Amino acid sequence: MEFMKWGLPLLLATLVAFQQPTQTEGLIEDVLDIIHVVKEVTSGVLKAWDIIQSSPLAANIDFPLMREKQKKVLQRLKEVSKQIDQTEDQHAQYVALAIESVTSFMHNNAPIMAKMNDISDTIYRISSRYQQMQKYEAYKDKLEMSTLITFAEWTVSPNAHSVHHLMDRLHLTLLGSEDRSSNATSSNLLQQLTTAYEVSNNQICNTMQSAQQFVYSLYADIALTELKAYTMMEFSWMMLRVYGKGNYTQEAELMRSDYEKRTERTLKLLKDVMLRADRIVYRCDPGKHVQGVTYDQVTRLLQGYIENEVDLNNEETCRETCSFYQSTRSEGCFKELYCARQPRCMGRLYNCQFVDSDMWVCPSPQNSTRRYEFIEYENGRVLGQRGKCTRGTTKVDSWWRYLLWHCSYCFCLCDEQGLKSDRFFNLRDTIADVKRNRIVTGLRFVKKNRIFHLQIQEGELLPRGAVNQSTLEWKPVENYNFFDRDVKKGADYHMLSYESRSIDLDDVNTDDNSFVITGVRFRVVGAHLNLEAYYSEFDFKTGQLIQPESNSYWKSNDNTDVSGARREKLRLENADVSTRTITYSIPLSRHNQYIDFTNTGLDKDAAQSTVPFIDIQDVVSNPPVPLSGIGIYYKGRNGYGGFLGPKLITYDYTPHVQVPKNKF
Repeated sequence: MEFMKWGLPLLLATLVAFQQPTQTEGLIEDVLDIIHVVKEVTSGVLKAWDIIQSSPLAANIDFPLMREKQKKVLQRLKEVSKQIDQTEDQHAQYVALAIESVTSFMHNNAPIMAKMNDISDTIYRISSRYQQMQKYEAYKDKLEMSTLITFAEWTVSPNAHSVHHLMDRLHLTLLGSEDRSSNATSSNLLQQLTTAYEVSNNQICNTMQSAQQFVYSLYADIALTELKAYTMMEFSWMMLRVYGKGNYTQEAELMRSDYEKRTERTLKLLKDVMLRADRIVYRCDPGKHVQGVTYDQVTRLLQGYIENEVDLNNEETCRETCSFYQSTRSEGCFKELYCARQPRCMGRLYNCQFVDSDMWVCPSPQNSTRRYEFIEYENGRVLGQRGKCTRGTTKVDSWWRYLLWHCSYCFCLCDEQGLKSDRFFNLRDTIADVKRNRIVTGLRFVKKNRIFHLQIQEGELLPRGAVNQSTLEWKPVENYNFFDRDVKKGADYHMLSYESRSIDLDDVNTDDNSFVITGVRFRVVGAHLNLEAYYSEFDFKTGQLIQPESNSYWKSNDNTDVSGARREKLRLENADVSTRTITYSIPLSRHNQYIDFTNTGLDKDAAQSTVPFIDIQDVVSNPPVPLSGIGIYYKGRNGYGGFLGPKLITYDYTPHVQVPKNKF
């Protein structure tokens, strides 16, 4: 039994390294966490071999010395076991999301699902044996020596059921044959899954992971499974040697060499897949749109408004047509006709047109931002959705004046800044608490005091591109009103108007992996709202932002001029209310475009709403990661107003996918 009391804790020494941070700073390398863990475990195993090789042979074991080694190993296990459990649980959550996503969007692809089932079966077999090995430690005082010997021989036996064979099978299924004549990309399951993930619009919203995060989650599951298999094999060779069954130095070297080659090939192909993978995270439509919860609106920017020609000019004449008045004002209320029965437009009127002479108007409730629910003309044309009119319809008729002039009711667009018009965007900087090593990890739009703010989620940056999830919080937006004494238009906020209502649809990104985003803001360039990102330098190994911030800078897409000649306009024409579509919105914009806030269509909504709406859902990744870029994008469906929302571009981990300098 003394053999087991010494051998099993020695096994635990290798298991401890499974998720434990390195204890030797000089060995820390600029690689991702899973790669670093693999390197640390294998290094720990080799040190365990040193203990065995420096110990007496099985026939001459010094039991007090073995008990002392056992004591030290168990003490180390006690110190890190809690951290191991937490890390494994955390990792399992993201793997489960990725696997569930694969099952969801690949269920019709029989060949890929067959491979995934094969991989799942192999992982299960390795993991179940690994768990069995862990149970041996719990019952170390009651196990027979033959039990461990049998397990060790079963693990390393050269047959189809051995762990070594399972590792080969897993590698072949995932990455395909090493035959150079084969197409590495077509046989690489990671690449196939990543491509399918990118073209499946809803998957990114189910997992809240970019395609690069998705493929890394899948790789992490495979890498940790192979690490378990490697640990079992090393343990088995050590146990067989401890129990006097042979030297096994050469066998262990061959196994180690195979594992190293597999790891190098896997990392090479993983790096290639991650380099091509998209890094964008955005939010899909919710199951149900709820104003103030999932979306909000710019209101009464350009809104349909009925006005008679006689009130569109100072002379109170009707000698022109409606289309003559393309930019004017409401100048009065002739004889207190229909103009006296509706709230007057106190701003400018644009794009007036004649629809028909006589109509029935259904006014909206007084607390609504709409003016009309619908308008029905005598010729049968209806603007908006005809339905029950709670306030009752009003008959409105044009008339003749002096038998020469027809005083027609025109349908115009009213640009009126007032209590019911929310049309403001914050221009102040929003910066994370860099002094506490916080970075931006998420974005969302928030409307406060009728002003739209781009709010940031911040979190503490940790070594190797990780984020401390316990520190995540949404930084409160600034609480000010646009009419406050020291608040200035154009400096603190931007007010949309007919002449200035464009917003740029951009991806603001950097290729410099030594910088991450720590702040955001809008600026106004010409007549365009334009997004900017604030970048701060950091050290990947330590996770520390570089202080002071002498190298920090603001970045934007400056490809904007007043004419918009260098940008493509994304047009919304005759659009219906954004929330009326029965299908989910899809991203329709691309970098270097812009879109105008405009009115909904005359026939569909009587031009009563301003589109696009603003998506105010949280945009975060799961798990949270640093950001190399952010953007504003448009999503919608043909014929509907759609939504504007922020998107994230996750940090590019590709440069950190490499074989550690100090090999396994």
